[in-house]
Amino acid sequence: MSLLLSNRDFRLFWTGETINRFGSATSSVALPLVAISMLDATTFEVGLLTAAAWAPWLLIGLPTGAWIDRVRRRPVMLISCVVSAGLFALVPLSGSRLTIQLLLVVAVLAGAASVVFQTAYTAYLPTLLASADHAEGNAKLHGSASAAQIAGLGCGGLLVQLIGAADAVLVDAASFLVALACLAAIRYRERRTTIPRQPGAIRAGIRLVAQDVWLRTLTFFGAVSNLALMGYQAIIVVFLVREAGLTAGTVGTLIAAASSGGVLGAFVGRHTIRFGTARALLLCELGLPTLALLIPLSGASPWFYLVGAFGVSLGVVGGNVVKATFLQSYCPLDLFGRLTATTAFVNYGTIPLGALLGGVLGQTLGLTPALWITTAGVPLAGLVLLASPIRRRRDLPTQRGSVVPAVAVDSSRERMA
Repeated sequence: MSLLLSNRDFRLFWTGETINRFGSATSSVALPLVAISMLDATTFEVGLLTAAAWAPWLLIGLPTGAWIDRVRRRPVMLISCVVSAGLFALVPLSGSRLTIQLLLVVAVLAGAASVVFQTAYTAYLPTLLASADHAEGNAKLHGSASAAQIAGLGCGGLLVQLIGAADAVLVDAASFLVALACLAAIRYRERRTTIPRQPGAIRAGIRLVAQDVWLRTLTFFGAVSNLALMGYQAIIVVFLVREAGLTAGTVGTLIAAASSGGVLGAFVGRHTIRFGTARALLLCELGLPTLALLIPLSGASPWFYLVGAFGVSLGVVGGNVVKATFLQSYCPLDLFGRLTATTAFVNYGTIPLGALLGGVLGQTLGLTPALWITTAGVPLAGLVLLASPIRRRRDLPTQRGSVVPAVAVDSSRERMA
């Protein structure tokens, strides 16, 4: 029987997360348009806005992971939903007092709430599902998240045109309240943790990743990939509005259509696992993202953006399904919070850097050259995987210690991993 039909708690979790992703996608279009249309923000300021939302991963990511391993995750997620809803509601309620500085403060604080929520969410999911259901659960969550993103991006642009950019952000605030209600209705109750506070917990998480060739490779790859992805994503809305001459509604629809690759990516990620998880990862993270090189041609025709971004979305979501399933089987649950925080600190830590890079390049070189530089980095990031033991394997290991440890890898590959 389908996991969505047989597991009530997962249905609630899935529903809340899907609606939350819809709201987040809406504000990802609306917030830059607030800055552009209402506050006349520069290209650099739009990039800075994106960077502000991700900067908390660098500031609080590591201690959050150590803390999450010692507390029950669901109450933390509930509080995060309340805080996020209030912050996003502040944007339209500010009225004429809204400034780019206030928008940046909202982005930073909402980003901090997201750090706490995402860390708890990643550690909570494996406790909600049996290990045999992890692949199906990950595929459903990633697939529905992509579908919600498609709808949210399309609605975001249309809502901006119909009710204004600031009021469109209210949709995201409301989505957090729905997620709050769904989480509160889950019957499963986590056991109180018996893990004591450990002064070296953060260092233990860092060692866990640094000393394991598989975790180290995937973490480093994620950091390089996110640097390039966010580099172009931070300025693509500005490019499509100011260079391609598209309306807000058209931009939202176009980005939504391109993001539909993520729905297919969830299917691809789940079903290519049977041909080998390592092979599936290389296909998703190295092969498909080469289409990103079409995106800088979007000024000539929006179809270039549609095809290029579709391929990127397909590959990223497919790869995320493979990686999430691998991590849930490979890492012990009592270390999952620290693993999540450490990998996210590195992976998400490059996102604000990428956003700033995109903004600076767009401001100094122009939007089109900036897109060429940043999109070229998307397929090049896959070379990290080719320089690791992954390229020689059919499957990734299913548990720690089931393969030759990192020290057995020759030194040239170890430095690249």
